[in-house]
Amino acid sequence: MNSIRKPIANPDLVLREEFDDWAVLFDPDSGSGYGLSPVSVFIWNRLDGRTTPAEILADLRAHFDDVPDNAEAEVTEFIDDLARRGFVGYEVPLSGQR
Repeated sequence: MNSIRKPIANPDLVLREEFDDWAVLFDPDSGSGYGLSPVSVFIWNRLDGRTTPAEILADLRAHFDDVPDNAEAEVTEFIDDLARRGFVGYEVPLSGQR
């Protein structure tokens, strides 16, 4: 897991939380929707450009019971999928900053 890159959610998307903690991510530009499970919503809410994937994983393990051993790969895959869709980007540090 790349712990240096800090993913940030696309601010143009709308998160509509539904019943039972499920949600739909809506892209008003394309009209497309993307369903999110309660765990995905938990991750989405931490994509703030300040939190690393490793920190998100630690939060996930602290918040949920029975987090599977492959959770690191699942979190990375989910964030990568969001990035491929244009739903997530990464802050670019100014030169000389980390």
